[in-house]
Amino acid sequence: MNTAIYPGTFDPITFGHIDVIKKSLNIFDRVIVATTDNVNKHYHFSINERLDIINNSLFKDLKLSKKKIKIISFDNLTIDLCKKFKANTIIRGLRAVSDFEYEFQLAGMNKKLNSKIETMFLMSDVENQIISSKFVKEIASLGGNINRFVTKSTVKMLKNKIL
Repeated sequence: MNTAIYPGTFDPITFGHIDVIKKSLNIFDRVIVATTDNVNKHYHFSINERLDIINNSLFKDLKLSKKKIKIISFDNLTIDLCKKFKANTIIRGLRAVSDFEYEFQLAGMNKKLNSKIETMFLMSDVENQIISSKFVKEIASLGGNINRFVTKSTVKMLKNKIL
């Protein structure tokens, strides 16, 4: 089975992330969506809330295949996840050129840590490239409409969290 790991904070998952997941499903037999608590970031949602949001978005709202997608949390190196799940590819999403430098360095470090692991960069479709979790949270907190950026269940979770 050809498996890839798609790591991220997904705070919350957006249509940009989902676009990358869907593209990954066209390439790989199974995609593991892995969310983590990076010590350098402040999160709006707890790890358990993010797992719920991802599950609801992918399986309840969009009816994607549970056979092809596994959702997990992790607190170790992504290359360790690759070993655990026998994946030789890490998926990273790119929105803009500004993302590339960081992602390029991260891919290089992962390659140094395990030369058998490849990083594949995927871009979401043009209409989703501007979407970021940060902007979605900001728009929601100011009472704006976020329906074009996240799934129905995510809109509900954000509204409940803000109120």
